[in-house]
Amino acid sequence: MQTVLTLVAAPGQEIPERALSALEAVLPAAATAEGAGGVRHLRFDWDNHAELRDRVDRALEGEAIDICVQPADMQGNKRLLIADMDSTMITVECIDELADFAGVRDQVHAITERAMRGEIDFEGALTERVRLMQGLKESALQQCFDERVRLSPGARELIAGCRAAGMHCALVSGGFTYFTRRVAELCGFDENRANTLIFEDGVLTGEVTQPILGRQAKTEALDEICAKLGIGPAQAVAIGDGANDLGMIVKAGLGVAWRAKPVTAKAADARIDHADLTAVLRFMGL
Repeated sequence: MQTVLTLVAAPGQEIPERALSALEAVLPAAATAEGAGGVRHLRFDWDNHAELRDRVDRALEGEAIDICVQPADMQGNKRLLIADMDSTMITVECIDELADFAGVRDQVHAITERAMRGEIDFEGALTERVRLMQGLKESALQQCFDERVRLSPGARELIAGCRAAGMHCALVSGGFTYFTRRVAELCGFDENRANTLIFEDGVLTGEVTQPILGRQAKTEALDEICAKLGIGPAQAVAIGDGANDLGMIVKAGLGVAWRAKPVTAKAADARIDHADLTAVLRFMGL
């Protein structure tokens, strides 16, 4: 199988020669290279991508370089970007920040961490966390957005680059519609999906609308949007950081783990731990 290994350095950095030399020991002698500065695309024949990622990880240990391994014929021709929001397109988990306003941040954050690592069921974890915030004033959502929500580095540029390439961009979150609508507008997404908190008389009831959008719903959203666009999952790019993103990351033609939990990083075609979100554009050859 013709494979492309993409290397992306941290912002403002170049791929060091020592890293390229280290890769020579684990890649075929016939590998060809293109690119310069902070981006390299190495092409060669290799079938077992999991084995290749392990070899590259060992060779580049200690280097601030992000990698992507994918079939060469799948690098381009992407039509859909589907992205998680919390701790991916933005730097925070909105539910943890809301919990801070409700005075229950520590309890909620502990559940969030377990859910993102895949240790507990996401839907049950969300229900429990929202219940802990019962009585939160609805006005706290706007305050939270204004004071706490910040876009991740490269977020706007990623969406602008994808749309310039003719891609449809969808923000699909296990968080809340109050935030996805605003983040989608800030970044330029074509659509957004999330869960809706239930308020009565201006305070949170402790409930969220059903069914809860979690791991399975994200995968179903990928399928639904692909069907709407008349494409297959191979033409989609999915990016996220937690266990509830695993389904769409594994199913998409290019699955990207952003500052991800170990279970998610291991399953993805690409990992971004050092660069900003525009690395996704480099992985696609844009």
